[in-house]
Amino acid sequence: MPLLVDPALPDGTLRGASQPRLTAYDGLVLRPWQQDDAGVVLTAFACPDIQRWHVRRLDTLEEAAVWVGQWAGRWETETAASWAVVDGDDDRPLGQVGLRNISLAEGSASLSYWVTPGARGRSIAPRSVEALSAWAFELIGFNRLSIQHSSANTASCRVAERTGYRAEGTLRQAIKHADGWHDWHLHGRLRTDE
Repeated sequence: MPLLVDPALPDGTLRGASQPRLTAYDGLVLRPWQQDDAGVVLTAFACPDIQRWHVRRLDTLEEAAVWVGQWAGRWETETAASWAVVDGDDDRPLGQVGLRNISLAEGSASLSYWVTPGARGRSIAPRSVEALSAWAFELIGFNRLSIQHSSANTASCRVAERTGYRAEGTLRQAIKHADGWHDWHLHGRLRTDE
């Protein structure tokens, strides 16, 4: 069935090139995941906060390797993308930032992020969100990006607000966590927002 409007971004917008390395503010680098990152990912997903808000855990190095390995295929299918956040002087991942629910037709995606416990308190999440947002808007041409999080996740709410993602509403009982249903805050940012 044909669309009555042109897609915002054509098929091949992402897969037409290799996933890039992006430079964030103050020396952070966003780079594609590598297989030898699996150990860091396994350790990160052992953190109760990451498990709570991302609703999953990894129990083995093999599961972590699968998690790391999935991103090349998701880039190729243009459905999601994820970057390891590293310090420019050290290639060991400090966190993750990514695009989920990519719709090239609508020119939209949702952001996700987490930071390893030892790297918290250094503004890694907001710096990473800013770098990824700038790339998605300015170089790729996305029209809209959003952040959704449990209304109980105040740290994620601060990241959204700090990076210009405006509060747009609350979706009642929109996500299930281990302790039951949570309301979901929705934040959005448009390419035209200042």
